Amino acid sequence: MPHIPLGRIGHPDDVADVIVFLASHQARRVTGQLIYVGGGHVMPL
Repeated sequence: MPHIPLGRIGHPDDVADVIVFLASHQARRVTGQLIYVGGGHVMPL
């Protein structure tokens, strides 16, 4: 956890919040993006 800037393990709700946003009208201009829901920690590919 010291490597995660938010200082906690993610929960399914964290991912669900992003999905709800992307499905909303507010995300109408978001195209072709990679969105990491990792609390600031990005896993290497």
